[in-house]
Amino acid sequence: MSEVKPEKSANELAQDRTDLAYERTALANDRTLMAWVRTATSLISFGFTIYKFFQELVKADHIDIQQRLLTPRIVGMMLIIIGFLGLFLGFLQYRMDMKRLKASYKNIPRSFTPLIAVLILLLGLILFLAVLYRQ
Repeated sequence: MSEVKPEKSANELAQDRTDLAYERTALANDRTLMAWVRTATSLISFGFTIYKFFQELVKADHIDIQQRLLTPRIVGMMLIIIGFLGLFLGFLQYRMDMKRLKASYKNIPRSFTPLIAVLILLLGLILFLAVLYRQ
């Protein structure tokens, strides 16, 4: 014999819908931060790749590219710093949005997305310093 579940009241249904709306908003915020992580990772890795590729090309062919205004090293550093700053600003926006959301709704689950963002920020900083001090 199956049990008959009591039907929810209109107030309970409204509260359920509100809770789900808050959770969807938090998940959308996570997805936005993940998009920043993807973009920053691409910019940082592409910048470092440009730097290393042309560094090896210069070593192999003995090409002098130091006379140009935008050397591959400078372009690589610019891409790394743009990726770093983009992710940093995206992370700050994420934190502000989550703080505001948690002020209205306390039961938002924790996410690992900010941890990944911080790790990519550290990676970007390390790569920038590696390019900066390794002329």
